[in-house]
Order: sequence, then C-alpha cells, then structure tokens
Amino acid sequence: MDINGASAIVTGGASGIGAAVARQLAAKGAKVVVADLQEEKGRELAEEIGGAFCKVDVTNTDDIINAVEMAKSMGPVRVLVNSAGIGWAQRTVGKGGSYDTAANLDAFKKVVNINLIGTFDCIRIAATAMSVTEPMEYGERGAIVNIASVAAFDGQIGQASYSASKGGVVGMTLPVARDLAAIGVRVNTVAPGLIDTPIYGQGEGSEAFKANLQKGVLFPQRLGDPSQLASMVLECITNSYMNAETIRVDGGIRMPPK
Repeated sequence: MDINGASAIVTGGASGIGAAVARQLAAKGAKVVVADLQEEKGRELAEEIGGAFCKVDVTNTDDIINAVEMAKSMGPVRVLVNSAGIGWAQRTVGKGGSYDTAANLDAFKKVVNINLIGTFDCIRIAATAMSVTEPMEYGERGAIVNIASVAAFDGQIGQASYSASKGGVVGMTLPVARDLAAIGVRVNTVAPGLIDTPIYGQGEGSEAFKANLQKGVLFPQRLGDPSQLASMVLECITNSYMNAETIRVDGGIRMPPK
C-alpha cells in the first residue's frame, strides 16, 4: 500500500516506539498526526517530521475524533498505529490476608481502559473515517497496526492487568480484521519484546537493569531498537497481503515468571 500523501495517526507517538513509527511513516511520505498527552515532545516531533500534534487521551472519544479530523484535513486517512499504553505491576494477593492488601482493582481497570478499550476506540473511530475514503487498487482503503507485547503470551508475576490488556489486543486482531475486510482495511498487531525506550530511565542504574534484562534474549542478546520495531510496523502497513496477524519482534525471548 502506497502511503505517500496519505495521512496517518500514531497514538503514543511522542516518544519511544510511537516516535520511531512516526518518523518512518513520514519518511515514506505520510502526513503524520502525533497523538499523545506529551505536548512538548509531541510538538517537537511533529515539527521535525512535517506533521501535526494533537493532544489525545485515548480514554476520551472526543480526543480521538479530534485527531482523526486533523488527519482528514491533511490527506486521506489510510493509517492508524495504536502505540499508546501504560504498564502496571502488582501481585494479585498481598501479604497478611486482609482484603485491602489484594491487588488494586482501580489500577487494573485503568490499564485495561487505556491499553485495550482505548485501542479499540481508536480503531472504531479511525476505521469509520477510512471507510469513506476513495479505495485504492484491489479496494484497499487503509491499514491499522496495534502494539501489543510479548506479555500477552509470557506474562510475568505481577503483570495480570498488563498481560490481560495486551492479550485482549491480540485476541481482537482477527475478529476486527474480519469486520473491517468489508471496507478494505487491514488489521495487524506487533508484539514487542524488550525494546530500549525511555521507560527504563537513564543513568548507571538504568544501564545495569537493562544489562540484566537482555540476558534472556536468545539472539542478538541485547534490547531491541525502536527503529527495528517500527520497521515491522511499516511492513504491516505497506505489505497489502499482510492481514489479521500478530507478530512477535523480540529477539527470540520467552519471558520467565519473574
């Protein structure tokens, strides 16, 4: 699928994986809406790549609509990348046996609300816009890529909410792809392993932590670069025969229990 001159929305696009995707989309000629809560970083990136910034909380449908409308003003909406997400770790049962030490249910709901429900809300709104764009060759109108995680398959101790949310993204990939086939929109999911993003912090302690993490990577034994993950996202977008699939990009890692 040729995305030159088309518009693309990248949620969580101001940093990390989302920013790497936004840069590669722009390099292919797409007009990118960086949809994020981080205004300063988002505006800087949008200026760098010749796109636009839209402040978006993916739990707010009106924010999502604003981003899609902005994209429509820049070109035919052909691409959505769902990269916005948060993590949370807490054991299901705490110490002491009292009910108030059990896992924080509000935190569980928040993770699912952002990572899973937010992703679906972005899909349904952006796909609605795609449905009325002029079809390309073979009736194709657009492509959607969700960012899940290997935690969807190898969830570690304390990752119940995160794994559930990312497992939900993986689980809805096929049925949503089947839904959207009627309008010529493909849907794929990429599940990253350990990617070197700002989530790990900076400094000596951060580097030591990352060095320990990468021991579990099969080969090459290091954390992945955001650009490597972004290149797989771009392949899912531009390869018109790629549909309804979840792809791990993880160096062969299988996460241990902890």
